[in-house]
Amino acid sequence: MPAFSDSAITAAPPEEVWKVLYDPTRIPEWWSGIATAELGDGGVTIYADGYPDFPMPQLMTTSPDDRTVRFSCQVSDLDIAWRLAPCDDGGTDISVDVKIPEHEAHRLEDQRAEVAASIRKLAEVACRT
Repeated sequence: MPAFSDSAITAAPPEEVWKVLYDPTRIPEWWSGIATAELGDGGVTIYADGYPDFPMPQLMTTSPDDRTVRFSCQVSDLDIAWRLAPCDDGGTDISVDVKIPEHEAHRLEDQRAEVAASIRKLAEVACRT
C-alpha cells in the first residue's frame, strides 16, 4: 500500500490548531482543493474544487487525548491521519500520515502535493485565529 508522511511547525498552540482541524465546517479554509464541506452521519462530505456534483463522504474520527483527526474516504479508501504535538516554545508540530490503496496508487504524487499544501495552509490558518 503506498503511503507517505509530511509535517510542519506552526507558532499557534495545539488548542488553536485543534479548533481548525477538528471543525468540519472549516475544512475548505485549509484543505487544498476542497471547495465545500457538509456535516453528515459520522463524518463529513467534501466536494473538490470544480466537482460540485461529486460528493466524497469521509468517515471522520477524532481523539482529543492524542490530538488526532482521521479522515477515511468512503469513495477512494484513502486514509489521512493528522496528529498534533506541542512544541517546547508553545507552538505545534503538525504531522500527517497518508495511506493510499493500490487501486488509487496513480494518485500518489497528486495526493502528496495536496497534503503538502494543506498542512502548510492549516499551520497558517491556525496562526490567524
